[in-house]
Amino acid sequence: MIGNLRHLRILLALQETRSVTKASERCHVSQPAVTLALGKMERSAGTPLFERTPQGFFVTPEGDVLCRRIERALALLDPAMAELAPRLKLTVTSAQLHALIAVVEAESFSEAARRLNLSQPTVHRAISQMEKEVGQALFERTSHGMIASRPTRSLAVAARLAFAELEQARADLGEIAGREVGRIVIGAMPLSRAFLLGPAIARFRMRRPTLALRIVEGPYEDMALGMRRGDIDFLIGALRAPDSVADFAQEEIFHDRMVVVCRPGHPLHGKQQPCLQSLAEFPWVVSGQGSPARHFFDTLFARHGVEPPNSLVETGSLVLMREILRHSDHLGFISALQVRADRQAGLLVTLTHPLEETSRPIGLTCRKAWIPTKAQAEFMEDIRFFGLQAGQDGTRQQD
Repeated sequence: MIGNLRHLRILLALQETRSVTKASERCHVSQPAVTLALGKMERSAGTPLFERTPQGFFVTPEGDVLCRRIERALALLDPAMAELAPRLKLTVTSAQLHALIAVVEAESFSEAARRLNLSQPTVHRAISQMEKEVGQALFERTSHGMIASRPTRSLAVAARLAFAELEQARADLGEIAGREVGRIVIGAMPLSRAFLLGPAIARFRMRRPTLALRIVEGPYEDMALGMRRGDIDFLIGALRAPDSVADFAQEEIFHDRMVVVCRPGHPLHGKQQPCLQSLAEFPWVVSGQGSPARHFFDTLFARHGVEPPNSLVETGSLVLMREILRHSDHLGFISALQVRADRQAGLLVTLTHPLEETSRPIGLTCRKAWIPTKAQAEFMEDIRFFGLQAGQDGTRQQD
């Protein structure tokens, strides 16, 4: 469905005018070209997209779903193309845009060709054709590689998001036909991986046993970039300050608090809740700089005027933290809910109650104006269900 961008524009024109003649005039193509484009789109979609009546062409439910996604895709693409050249939206092909994306990211024709499984001359020709239409270079050739101009990078991002929108159209059409199409890509932060994602996936699988799920792990900044590019559908975990993610929509589900943990038998285990000065004398395992958990750790000592520990291991891995704590006198600073299973299994113990001043919102993050497919919306609802349960469990622990 995304092979020919002109066909997408013809489909929208046919929806708006309900006439092959008017659609051909609007798109500056012949009437047979409109009929041919519609036939190809319907074969690709596997279903009629329009009802042919004496009064004109009227979209089917499938056609309506597809046209809405096409509108959103072109609304992303057209402004970015217009910034480079007004005529580009009439001439550019999806193959050229895929080549552009690959060269922007690889900064090399040869590497871009490898990623696309094409020959280098094919990729070079696609970029040269675009540059001829634009009337200027899209990349600066340097000794370090092909460096894209700002408008070129903007177009590559817009194209990625547009293609992601059209992939969602495939899932929407599959939903109407009763088929599981596409996949859901979730960016999961450590807290969600520890206790929230597992039961949500199990619940989702009871309704949709075959739909592909991909869980992406990594630093928040990397996953946020993936979501901005359309590679990740949404994130689950600690929310960020609104002014730092102005292009995201964040939904709070529950609040979590941090605790200090250690191994059973640690020198501080079994004593009255130790003071901060005593805690600072031991080595620690903490999250990396920039994370909400690390912010709470740093401000905890600063607020009480206590010199922070000088021996730190930075990691976002619960598994690594657990192993370090089990084999040493290190202390861990971690979410109370994230470490709940380890406490219940007797692997770790808490030295403090959940710290009230470390309360942080946990929830879902997605791009603003992003519209999920039905399957994506269902999975997010499963996250909400278990997230609310977690919040209630956390409140009972506080009590």
